[in-house]
Amino acid sequence: MLKNIGSNWALNAIQILVFMVLTPFVVSTLGTDLYGGWVTLISLTGVLQLLILGIPMASVRYIAEHVAKDDKDAANRALSTCMAITMGMGAVAVLVGGLLFFGLTGYLTSDAWSLTAEQMSDARAAFVIVVANLAFGFLARLPYGVFDAHQDFIARNLIMAGGLILRLVLTVTLLTMNTSLVVLALVQVLTMASEFVVAITVSKRRHAGIRYRLRSFDRSMVKRVLSFSIYSMFLNMGAMLAFRVDALVIGANRAPTDVTIYDLGNKIFEPFIGIVLAIGMVVMPAATAMKARAEDQDLQELFLKWSKVCMSLVLLIGGYLLIVGPEFLSAWLGEDYVPESGRLLQVLMISFLLFLPVRGVALPILMGLDKPRRPALALLVMGLVNVALSIALVGPYGLLGVALGTAIPNVLFALFVAVTACRELQLGVGRYLGHVLLRPLFGALLPAAGLYAWKVGPGIEGMPWLMVAGISFTLLYALLSIVFVYRGDPHVDLDGQVRRLIGRSKNTGGQA
Repeated sequence: MLKNIGSNWALNAIQILVFMVLTPFVVSTLGTDLYGGWVTLISLTGVLQLLILGIPMASVRYIAEHVAKDDKDAANRALSTCMAITMGMGAVAVLVGGLLFFGLTGYLTSDAWSLTAEQMSDARAAFVIVVANLAFGFLARLPYGVFDAHQDFIARNLIMAGGLILRLVLTVTLLTMNTSLVVLALVQVLTMASEFVVAITVSKRRHAGIRYRLRSFDRSMVKRVLSFSIYSMFLNMGAMLAFRVDALVIGANRAPTDVTIYDLGNKIFEPFIGIVLAIGMVVMPAATAMKARAEDQDLQELFLKWSKVCMSLVLLIGGYLLIVGPEFLSAWLGEDYVPESGRLLQVLMISFLLFLPVRGVALPILMGLDKPRRPALALLVMGLVNVALSIALVGPYGLLGVALGTAIPNVLFALFVAVTACRELQLGVGRYLGHVLLRPLFGALLPAAGLYAWKVGPGIEGMPWLMVAGISFTLLYALLSIVFVYRGDPHVDLDGQVRRLIGRSKNTGGQA
């Protein structure tokens, strides 16, 4: 599992590098108003993502189950059934997108926006392209479901990394030649089409017996797939309401530039979430396979081990950004940085310290155990509460109110799903908190105190010093993880591993 998760993290590293390069480039090239229009466009089309009904996650769940039982025929029936459903829902997405087109036009021509006629035409054309690409994307995701179900994450991640590099090159090259939203939309199309062709070809070669064809469609499986995928849809809906609709709330109540200010403060969480989801992508099919083999004790160990690892990563990255996040955004964005973005990042980060470990491990394990109802409904309720609070608070508190509208439901969701997972695995909540939270939290206090003292004392300004501070923070945190956080840990004994590594080095040196 570590090899697969490591390959996911390598992909995350590439995603972060591409993100770090593209975000300031796109903002500065388009300008804040036009970039705000792009963010709004993506937020609006995000509604169409709900039409996929969670089929990709369902495909992983059921293909993984049949792969664990070495039943290729059943795996192909599940794949074909998912293909038919996604193709049908892709057609529905195009129709719904046509209706949303008129909503976008009315929204961007309101008094709050000041787009020129040429920019409005550009936004309309880009919207059509994005909708078509999104509809095709329903089908294009399925090959990655095949890789996930076979736990073939290295091949999957190599293909996705190639897509990221292609996206980077195309965006910089084409947007420099022609500054428009249509160019950004076309880059999405070219990238997805390229990934789809490569993923289909590679998955067929690596997993003999897998067939992408509709003739294996099994009507009897539709109900099973949809019953699971409907809860996956609730997950998508909750995530969309929680993290995508804020731009629409702000755009309807504030100036267009505020959409960009909030987005830049919130932007860093996209790759951050990807880091913990990299664990969840491996944990979910592993939990499914363990359940199929009735390995209950291994399930508890899987949950505890990766929850603690996830918490450690979140405290490492989140602690750094909580303290010097505003300075990081300033050095990264340059002239496009607004101090309010930094304050928003810090407010949101507090809630994500609890939300991310649960979203990264507890929720995928429940999905892998075919227990999606409670976590899915919880995430949906979280999204609805987010929207309601954001609408209520944006007037009196501005962008801070929107951030609080996101942060409060995040914390409540984390508490509920963590307790639900413990009960499902027959694990005491006290044992979970003691193993997953307490030691990592105490281990993070000293590095955090040192970083804060550095910030308020000599100060940390500019990217070089931020990198030095980040490396120092990481090294101290790693040292404390070895000697305290993971010392004697039954799942990840870093202290023991380091001692064995030193012992082997001494033996090798003595023999030489």
